[in-house]
Amino acid sequence: MLLLRFVLILLLIGSGVCFAAYALTRNTRYLRWGWTVLKVALATALGFFGILFLERVL
Repeated sequence: MLLLRFVLILLLIGSGVCFAAYALTRNTRYLRWGWTVLKVALATALGFFGILFLERVL
């Protein structure tokens, strides 16, 4: 669980860095990468909370 939290935090930081790079350069490549990384981070968060939910139920 600690590893999953660490990966989630890194993904969110990476997404923020991509959005900041887009704001500075106006290069749409960084915006696409930022959205992709953010989607992966949200999927990881849903998986993390799903595991927590299943641990409580079972």
